[in-house]
Amino acid sequence: MATTTRTRAVKLDQICADAVDLAREAAVDAADIVGVGAHLGMHADAERLVTHAFAAEHTGYAGWQWSVTLTRASRAKVPTVNEVVLVPGADSLLSPRWVPWAERVQAGDVTPGLLMPSPDDDPRLEPGFTGGDSAASLEPADASLARIVVAELGLGRERVLTPYGRDDAAERWIAGDGGPDNQMTKMSPGVCETCGFFVRLQGGLAGLFGVCANVYSAADGQVVSVDHGCGAHSSVGAQNQAEELPSPVWETIEWDEPISLFD
Repeated sequence: MATTTRTRAVKLDQICADAVDLAREAAVDAADIVGVGAHLGMHADAERLVTHAFAAEHTGYAGWQWSVTLTRASRAKVPTVNEVVLVPGADSLLSPRWVPWAERVQAGDVTPGLLMPSPDDDPRLEPGFTGGDSAASLEPADASLARIVVAELGLGRERVLTPYGRDDAAERWIAGDGGPDNQMTKMSPGVCETCGFFVRLQGGLAGLFGVCANVYSAADGQVVSVDHGCGAHSSVGAQNQAEELPSPVWETIEWDEPISLFD
């Protein structure tokens, strides 16, 4: 059988409720540039605990309120100030929600001099052949030898991309300007996979992407998909030039005497 619990309404303490002047004085003492305006009302927080609200007088704090909480002992006749705070109202102008710096940085925001650390739990990265748990499981001598070998093979990185990191990059590149879904590709004579300036990537992304090496292309030095394309494709030959016209023929009319051409 379901039961319901009734919450008894807190009775407003009359002594604390009548001490409006005491609450105003406390707000004025705490105020600096934000003045104390009209009394807006009060409410009971608990037994013998009442909060008074006063309007905040400042153009930059529209809708804000001074909140002054008064309390008293069980047999005391005079209340005391418990807390004075400036709080926003329902229609107050508030600053945007604070966002951590790591979450504010967007793609392309890392400029010269700015450091963007990768967290230890970054899902895009995992330990490479010379770092992480793999290195810790080896003896010091074996670890040093392993580092030498992998360095000669070009594999000596502390962290490498995870499958998630590769998929995340692939989705971003496909949707970007170097992907197939853009006007440049639609108007191109061929795709990058068949272009002589296409330098294919290595590793897990080699099947889908490469780098453009054509100085005249807008994608020069950028990652492009195999089905991207532009007008600088290597298959574009020189335009057929018109045949060379013969030299012009000059006709002259000579006569000894000045006569009319109509004679």
